[in-house]
Amino acid sequence: MAPGRQGRTSGTLTVPAPRVPGLVELLDRVERAVSAALTPVTTQHGVSRDGWRVLLMLARGGGGRSMGEVATHTALPAPTATRVVDRLVTDGLAYRQTDPVDRRRVLVHLAAGGRDVVERVCGSIERRVGTALGAVRTPERVQLARLLDDLATAGDDGR
Repeated sequence: MAPGRQGRTSGTLTVPAPRVPGLVELLDRVERAVSAALTPVTTQHGVSRDGWRVLLMLARGGGGRSMGEVATHTALPAPTATRVVDRLVTDGLAYRQTDPVDRRRVLVHLAAGGRDVVERVCGSIERRVGTALGAVRTPERVQLARLLDDLATAGDDGR
């Protein structure tokens, strides 16, 4: 097989994307920057990083989620997801309710307090990102968001 070629798939040649020098270091730096920005803001609101992931998932989901969905989406082991949700429920940020379709299941929902935390944390982080990006034009920001989504989706598939 020729160098740089991975093989054939359904009669078409698959060629890997070219390497980007320094990409791994850049991704590491971005991860550290996100953590440095997010952790103090979530901590200020009394929410752990795992709790934040659950709140964000519930806010984006538009309805109740099963504990299995919570664990899968947040990449948390089921017992950890249960402890995180227990804490969110205790703090009034989420609540559990029996699934109206399957009375054996319990769904986790975002409470009003949780929605308030999500809005405040997202606003704070978005302002910080806006400051960091400065004069970057809107089309470039949209492109960045699409690329980050592609990267996150690829990462989800690799679990």
